[in-house]
Amino acid sequence: MSLDLRHYLNLFLRRLPYVILITAACTTVGIVFAFAIPPVFRAEARLLFENAQIPDELAASTVEASADENLLAIQQRILTRENLLAMAEDFQIYAETKDATPEVIVEEMRYRIGINMPRPEGGTGVITVSFSAPNPELSAVVTNAVVEQILAQNVKIRTDASGNTLEFFEQEVRRLSEEMVAQNARILEFETANRDALPESLSYRRSQQTALQERLLQVDRELASLRDRRQRLADLYDRTGRLATAIGDVTPEQAQLELLRQELASALVILSPTNPRVRALQTQVAALEEAVKEQLGAAGGGSLSSFDVQMLDIDGQIEYLAEQKQQIETDLAKIEASIQATPGNSMTLGTLTSDYENLRVQYDQAVASLANARMGDRIEMTDRGQRISVIELAVPPAYRSEPNRKLLALTGFGVGALLSALMITVLEALNSTIRRPSEMVRALGITPFGTIPFHESKLAKKTRRRWQIWTAVGALVVLPLGIFALVTLVMPMDAVFAALTKMLGMADAGATTLPGSSE
Repeated sequence: MSLDLRHYLNLFLRRLPYVILITAACTTVGIVFAFAIPPVFRAEARLLFENAQIPDELAASTVEASADENLLAIQQRILTRENLLAMAEDFQIYAETKDATPEVIVEEMRYRIGINMPRPEGGTGVITVSFSAPNPELSAVVTNAVVEQILAQNVKIRTDASGNTLEFFEQEVRRLSEEMVAQNARILEFETANRDALPESLSYRRSQQTALQERLLQVDRELASLRDRRQRLADLYDRTGRLATAIGDVTPEQAQLELLRQELASALVILSPTNPRVRALQTQVAALEEAVKEQLGAAGGGSLSSFDVQMLDIDGQIEYLAEQKQQIETDLAKIEASIQATPGNSMTLGTLTSDYENLRVQYDQAVASLANARMGDRIEMTDRGQRISVIELAVPPAYRSEPNRKLLALTGFGVGALLSALMITVLEALNSTIRRPSEMVRALGITPFGTIPFHESKLAKKTRRRWQIWTAVGALVVLPLGIFALVTLVMPMDAVFAALTKMLGMADAGATTLPGSSE
């Protein structure tokens, strides 16, 4: 089916007064709305976020926060409730608004302050700071105050961070130093308590143990030799009653006694002990031994005999060697005990030494970190690290930033045109009257031979036009007067605008922008 442009053109011309009325009314509302909103001035300052001036290869700052993190921390400090209320009080921003509560002031201040930094390139970015106010001077003054707070907060955040880092490493160095001293004292105490069982003297003690064992064997041999000598001397003395065997040193009785003993020994080899011959020899030997003893006792008088002297000397040597043996055995027992305790002491000492070495490594690292922290703190104190500098302070703007009156007027015109088109579409959809032959064919299923156009009477046409004119005039007069009365008697237009933008989800359009956004 072909498109009947003439029919739709007639429909539009028939509804044209309503289109004009609705479009004019909406445009009028937009214009009145645009001129009723109080002007808003937004002064703007520009700051530069710069990288560190000293290369990290030479001296690095201890503050590792990025530009986004740093600016976000600054924003959160500036937009605190206490700071915003203090700023509003200092600049008398809400002096004329007597019924403004602290909650409203804080919300409005956060809405008015704008801090924006696009994504930095190469560590450098431009920060824009602005404040919305009803007059340009107040906007510039508050904007510059926010700039001063940003600079001060940036310095405070970075110096606090570097200072805290420096303080931490100073405390860490002191702590590790004290722990090293205490650990060294524990090592010295353990070495003093176990000085005879330390691993470094183990080889010396083993050689000493070997020497003492050899000395013990030698003492045992000497003791055995002395005891054997003593026994032989005692046997000799018991048999002969004398110690010397030389001819010039014996008496006749002694010589005869020696011969009888030899004869007795020879007889015992051949004869039995009960033989009369053996018994006679034993009797003679016993008699001569008594005689020899009496001779020796008479010859010695009250002094010690040579036998007694030699026996005392041998006994003295035996006693001395016995004492030496006991001392050697005691020393050997101590050395063996220390050798057995050495492995355990070695493990304990190794653990203590390992702990001390770990502390020393940590101490060296802490000292190196402390040096870096001091350098980083010095960099921040002299403002040689990342910094924010002012490129351009805010000046009172010559033109308002809000509202955009042309845009509001065009918006009113567009809304009117859209409502007019919507009205025409709805009316035509609800109208079921047959007005074209094609509609008759579709509705009745017949094909007409011809059509007779409808002719409106002059009176009806005049009445319709008069009603349309009076309706348009009434709308153009009553609507502005109603808006004026609303603004004057009920609610200011800025409050209406704020309520509308909040209802439409545009309340945060001028709020502070987070760092790194592209808006």
